[in-house]
Amino acid sequence: MPDRSESESRKLLGRLRDAMASSGAGQERLDRITTLVAESMGTEVCSIYLFRDRDTLELCATEGLRAEAVHQTRMRLGEGLVGRVARAGRVVNTADAPAERGFRYMPETGEEAYSSFLGVPIQRLGETLGVLVVQSREAREFTSDEVYALEVVAMVVAEMTELGAFVGEGSALEAPHQRPATFRASVGQEGVTMGHVWLHEPRVVVTKPIADDPEAERARLSEAVERLRVGVDRMLDGAAGGDAEHLQVLEAYRMFANSRGWLRRMEESIASGLSAEAAVEKEQSAARARLSQVSDPYLRDRLHDLDDLSHRLLRLLTGQGQAAESEMPADPILVARNIGPAELLDYGRRLKGVVLEEGSVGSHAAVVARALAIPLLVQADRIATEALNGDLIALDADQGIAHLRPDESVATAFRDKMAMQAAAQERYASIRDKPAEARCGTVVALHMNAGLMADLPSLESSGAEGVGLFRTELQFLIRNQMPRRSELSALYARIMKAAQGKRVVFRTLDIGSDKVLPYMNSVDEPNPALGWRAIRVGLDKPGVLRMQLQALVRAAAGGPLTVMFPFIAQYEEWRAARAEMDKALERERILGHPLPASLEVGAMLETPSLAFASRRFFEEVEFISIGGNDLKQFFFAADRENELVRRRYDTLNVSFLSFIEQIVDRCAETGTPLSFCGEDAGRPIEALCLAAMGIRTLSMRPASIGPVKHLLRRAHLGELREVIAEAKARGEQSVRPAVMDHLRR
Repeated sequence: MPDRSESESRKLLGRLRDAMASSGAGQERLDRITTLVAESMGTEVCSIYLFRDRDTLELCATEGLRAEAVHQTRMRLGEGLVGRVARAGRVVNTADAPAERGFRYMPETGEEAYSSFLGVPIQRLGETLGVLVVQSREAREFTSDEVYALEVVAMVVAEMTELGAFVGEGSALEAPHQRPATFRASVGQEGVTMGHVWLHEPRVVVTKPIADDPEAERARLSEAVERLRVGVDRMLDGAAGGDAEHLQVLEAYRMFANSRGWLRRMEESIASGLSAEAAVEKEQSAARARLSQVSDPYLRDRLHDLDDLSHRLLRLLTGQGQAAESEMPADPILVARNIGPAELLDYGRRLKGVVLEEGSVGSHAAVVARALAIPLLVQADRIATEALNGDLIALDADQGIAHLRPDESVATAFRDKMAMQAAAQERYASIRDKPAEARCGTVVALHMNAGLMADLPSLESSGAEGVGLFRTELQFLIRNQMPRRSELSALYARIMKAAQGKRVVFRTLDIGSDKVLPYMNSVDEPNPALGWRAIRVGLDKPGVLRMQLQALVRAAAGGPLTVMFPFIAQYEEWRAARAEMDKALERERILGHPLPASLEVGAMLETPSLAFASRRFFEEVEFISIGGNDLKQFFFAADRENELVRRRYDTLNVSFLSFIEQIVDRCAETGTPLSFCGEDAGRPIEALCLAAMGIRTLSMRPASIGPVKHLLRRAHLGELREVIAEAKARGEQSVRPAVMDHLRR
């Protein structure tokens, strides 16, 4: 093929624009594109493959292959050279296609006559929509100029696909963002809800990918880049003296904004015929494609910075993606790639639910969502790419499923389920002020979990007898710098006052794992859940722990105080933590501050090792709270953030219940008060079985108190304990079937 000039490339894109602007169905447009590209590049074949579903590519148009193969030839992701391009998101350029690894011969296409193969991904913002291929009889590799030219065409095809230019018959040519889509995800916070999508970062749509005047487009790009640089400089000036990690991100922004290579690549795309915004998006798509291939956390962060900067530049060029808050629907469900805790708190309880592409069940966002009692799904792959503002979406955050644009049958089922839940909540209100007393006369204390001042009104509305767990880390996570002792003391005092004399158990700072403070150096650990976290951080960095304990003592102002240390794994850790409490008391006494009238200091039992601690530990500790979420994952060696195993093991497994019973017995021997805190405490069947095992205090989210109390008041714990014992004796793996059968009878 002869050398191509920039004007030749612009001519091709101009012809493509004319072809797509002319009348005709989507299939006709695709056919014109393949003919134009084959003619322009001097190849015998040009073909376009698009995804018909997430795993299957379909030949949708071709010049040179057999016409009857169109919409008949299909291949799985990773199958053949085309599937390889789609899976890796990378170019395949070879002079001898049959000799290439993974080559698959498709006899119905008649492609055996063609030796050379060049395939480029049709990508938009890192998502591969299909593959654009040229082939020729001559055995040769295509030049870098030819590869670049085909990539530019693929970019335009991607934009036009997004705009619905190729709508036609068949799954591969369905209109984008219109058909129902189901996403499986991890549960960050349980609940069922339905509403309309509100995108945290609204989509920027490039409506004009091809431009006639490169100089004008270069000027537009230059002006937007300059505005971007000024904005980054202002952010840096505003962040001066702030935390180092935030400054590092902004410095990376400034480095990219002033990068000549970044600007040069975008200018080259403009010279080839793309508009300024299309050139930016082409560069952004390349960054996102590289992001998916990189495992090094530092490089991933830098590519993420470049991606974010490109998005800011796109917003400057198009004026899109800045939807006013007044446009938010009445029932918003937030959809985002990821979100920080402070941003989620800004939305607050207006949200009906949250769905994230990234994140984890223990992330900052999950902590906030639990505090706000908002259903949350995380790791919902590609939902931010598929969803549009205003789309109907139904979240089943009990099962880990999001239904985007559900059909009427699914939507009706959700409405019925939500109506039933609302009716049940009304029934639960009638027993709000009654004790959770079983038919056998056993009374179980039901407490609520909290993490925000805004949670405290739920104490009265839910009927909770107290706060069994107040997560203190939220006030640390939502800030860019360490909160002052006086600020924490004032907050804790307001919480105690709002509780109106009811017991509040303050858990000291539980950070680490994936809850890393923004102003604290993160530690790269191969298994963070088993790493440097919670009390281990507190004892290694005692300054923060001491400050927090002093703030709690001052907040009590001579009244009662209850403190709990998280993730205690052995007796020595308890002794060291308790010693820090004693030091804080002594310091406050010397300063003349009033000491608590009564003080309870307890430990969370989240590791199996603590259940086997010496009797002395059980005698010294004032109370123990079983942290069910962590204890269960460590007991079964099943990461609760791993969808492959998190649902594999049942809480009502005989071995786990026997272990719980052992803990109950050890606490009974020493008279140590015991409670259970975690998701299972709020599940009525599980809560009932825990009570039957001897646990007399359960702590859960406020919305679960009504359902748990309702079932407890109908049950006889002695009879249930016999059912459990009989199931054990029969050698059953889980007592759940026997318990369910007993309750039905």
